Amino acid sequence: MNQIEPDIEQFRAQTRQWLEQNCPLSMRTPIVADEIVWGGTNVTFGSEDQRLWFERMRDRGWFVPDWPAEYGGGGLSARHARVVAEEMARLGCRQPQYNLGVWMLGPVLLTYGTEAQKRQHLIPMAQGRVRWCQGFSEPNAGSDLASLRTAARRDGDAFIVNGAKIWTSYGDKSDWMYALVRTDPAARKQEGISFLLIDMRTPGVTVKPIELISGKSSFCEVFFDDVRVPAENLVGELNGGWTVAKALLQHERAAMSKFAEGGAPSHDALEVALPLLRDAQGRLREPVWRDRLAGQLMDAHAFALTHRRVSEMALAREDVSGPGSIMKLVQTEQEVAKQELLSQLMGQRALGWEGDAFSEREREVCRLWLLSKAQTIAGGSSEVQLNIIAKRVLGLPA
Repeated sequence: MNQIEPDIEQFRAQTRQWLEQNCPLSMRTPIVADEIVWGGTNVTFGSEDQRLWFERMRDRGWFVPDWPAEYGGGGLSARHARVVAEEMARLGCRQPQYNLGVWMLGPVLLTYGTEAQKRQHLIPMAQGRVRWCQGFSEPNAGSDLASLRTAARRDGDAFIVNGAKIWTSYGDKSDWMYALVRTDPAARKQEGISFLLIDMRTPGVTVKPIELISGKSSFCEVFFDDVRVPAENLVGELNGGWTVAKALLQHERAAMSKFAEGGAPSHDALEVALPLLRDAQGRLREPVWRDRLAGQLMDAHAFALTHRRVSEMALAREDVSGPGSIMKLVQTEQEVAKQELLSQLMGQRALGWEGDAFSEREREVCRLWLLSKAQTIAGGSSEVQLNIIAKRVLGLPA
């Protein structure tokens, strides 16, 4: 049960005071990729401030403020948890940890998991002690996810898993995977799929990083060769994994929409663009660039207002699956537009890759411009989101 909470404005004042006292000043600046703290068995910190911020938020249960306290959460209502997020945003607080389990799997286990699964997985997840990856996409099952072929055959008290997954984010650094597997090859493709939790240390699991155009290997291929997974790791019903997966994908799209709120490395458009647009007298030159920058800022503000409206819908227990796809589509396309604008403003300086000829800012602009392209594919491509919006929001015929 959630704890009894004070009046919302009193709680806001208490939250604001606690954050001001406990969030180090260095943790109130925009984050860059190399400063992300990933929860997991091998969590590492780049500074003492990162460690303090991580431990203080963990001990308060605010990695997951709206999870029940018995599962490691803060025991807050959704409305009070949103106050925490709003006050963190007001101060510019960084996310204390990044963990796909917290953002995606955790809410699904709260709904579909057994009590034993909740006890085993939610508490370590809420404390940042386990890192999760997602095993959905396959070489021939990307946008058409239901065509997946990785098979799980029941063998006594376990499933024997064979097959491969691809585009698995940080599979080489993760402790566990939540995966979709085919458990009934004779059934219709959506009806023969199950949802399994797989320990990445299990014999037969092999991970191979994929080199990206950005020069980093955050994506991996994962191969399963007679991997034995306990039957108790089945989430939901046998052959009912498609229902669980659809629920999880809604949380994934919501997580990706957080990117516009500082949840992932990006650039402040004004911070990068204004020095490039000012003339010697400090005035903004080039009306075309001013117009494009103003348009990008207005789009970002409109997205923030829409995000708040969708959050209110979720609090009212309305169906936000359609709006969730809108948020994912708009945020990722806006991120591409912003990075394109900044790259064009910087010209050849935005093509920095490595070496002393380019500053770290210039190299980061180049990397994030390339990464923004991938974001329109990850979590369901923009084309897939458009199809979902057409069907669920606009009611257009299939």
